[in-house]
Amino acid sequence: MMMKKKTVLVIINCIILAIGNCGGPLIARLYFRNGGKRIWFSSFLQTAGCPIIFFPLLFSFLRRRKEEDEKTPFFLIKPPLFFAAIVIGLLTGFDNYLYAYGLAYLPVSTSALVISSQLAFTAFFAFFMVKQKFTPFTVNAVVLLTLGAGILALHTDGDKLANETHKEYVVGFLMTVAAAILYAFILPLVELTYKKARQEISYTLVLEIQLVLCLVATCVCLVGMLADGDFKVIAREARGFKLGGSSYYCVVVVFTAIIWQGFFLGAIGMIFCASSLVSGILISALLPLTEVLAVLFFREKFQAEKGISLFLSLWGFLSYFYGQIKSDKEKKAKAQETQLPQLPVTDSVS
Repeated sequence: MMMKKKTVLVIINCIILAIGNCGGPLIARLYFRNGGKRIWFSSFLQTAGCPIIFFPLLFSFLRRRKEEDEKTPFFLIKPPLFFAAIVIGLLTGFDNYLYAYGLAYLPVSTSALVISSQLAFTAFFAFFMVKQKFTPFTVNAVVLLTLGAGILALHTDGDKLANETHKEYVVGFLMTVAAAILYAFILPLVELTYKKARQEISYTLVLEIQLVLCLVATCVCLVGMLADGDFKVIAREARGFKLGGSSYYCVVVVFTAIIWQGFFLGAIGMIFCASSLVSGILISALLPLTEVLAVLFFREKFQAEKGISLFLSLWGFLSYFYGQIKSDKEKKAKAQETQLPQLPVTDSVS
């Protein structure tokens, strides 16, 4: 029963991570392509959808109350874990800004290739922070996915946006690299928090951690919006939005907040179900799909390098999961070998 529940959780988190990982950058880029210019506002939208987490938390609370007693608390998170989530939330808020800044000046496909380099950094941080063990299949996956990002980096000159200066392009590129490195640090930090927690980590607790860190990240971005004067120009920006004011509020504001929430929840959910490295591998494996969608929706260039990157990413993704399946079979075989056969009971002859 527990294995079935974990399998369901893995599938759910993979789906919402895929939706958020592919849809979030596309809608964020849609905002900047059609007249949006507020970077702190775009950062704010990445975590502003966190109140929707109250719905599954409410369902979990009602289920626990029915199974246990009326004194069951609504929140399970304790102070040490709460403060750890605050620290992660502060880092996430700044990472959102770095990513939004880069996406304002880079095409989605270029941004995706830079972000995919975070897998190498995730593997590095995971090795030192959570003592991540590497199998030949894991190393192969990391090398292939990172190599795919490197191949794409060979041909980015033609991706510069119209009416964009060379300085803006370079700064956007560097900001995206910084966002990749910072998020590569955040993923193992979440896993380390799970391991060091003085309470049992359940998926309900994962949701609570997600709620706290997203609320803190949203507050960081709110402070940035106030300092940058975003609230004074949002209404004017909506009126001048190329796709119309209704699209601005419905698609850009509401959909962006909801879709990005799927990405963050899927990322830390996969850490709970597996590890930070697995979460990083899934994120990197999905990025070429984001590039393909960017080519379809925004008519971005699809050079041969992007096709090779897509192939290498899929190869790395399949390599990792083949290794996992093989490793699980070997563990089951060893477990069966170690089990001693039960001796038949016979009546003693007097």
